Amino acid sequence: MSSPTLDSFFKLLHTTPGEQVFNPWTQRDAGTDAPGNGPAQRLQRLRAHLAITPRQILIGEASGYQGCHVSGIPFTSERLIITGAIPRIATDGTRLSTRERPWSEPSATTVWGTLHELGIADETVLWNAFPWHPYKPGQLQSNRTPTPAERALGLTALRALLAAFPAARLFAVGRHAEAAMADLGRNVTALRHPSMGGATAFRSGLQKALRG
Repeated sequence: MSSPTLDSFFKLLHTTPGEQVFNPWTQRDAGTDAPGNGPAQRLQRLRAHLAITPRQILIGEASGYQGCHVSGIPFTSERLIITGAIPRIATDGTRLSTRERPWSEPSATTVWGTLHELGIADETVLWNAFPWHPYKPGQLQSNRTPTPAERALGLTALRALLAAFPAARLFAVGRHAEAAMADLGRNVTALRHPSMGGATAFRSGLQKALRG
């Protein structure tokens, strides 16, 4: 059962801020969602992901078309879910999309691989400073950087999530996440984003921070 604070958080996710933004928890993507996958299923997975008292929260920039857009969980791809790599997410191998090959996001693979290697996958929550999926005009299967105005809209949900887990240690994955946390006046450990050749730096940075 969700806490009152998390109930408020989930309500904030139902508002989609503007155009060229896909809401994984209220919208269906007819172009890629399999018959058994959609907003309700993605919301159910997100609730299961957050059904712990985490020791760590890793915060990224925004949902991506290869990850949360399909799965409903930040830094989490279809491939990882159907292979049973995600704690608390039940799977029978059923596909989430109609794509010939399951969606696989490089950053998601790096993040979850690192969490499992370090033995902290079961105690870590993942989120994004901008919860929804911003895409390029006319290209739903694309990613773009949230505008400053959009990023500001995401802070309300981010603040609500952090309030639900006050004891968690916070990590900002990438510069945009670090800037969002600064906007909230929160102390975080900054990590290199695993994309664009940053996988090794992300792994070593998280490992070093946990040892420190």
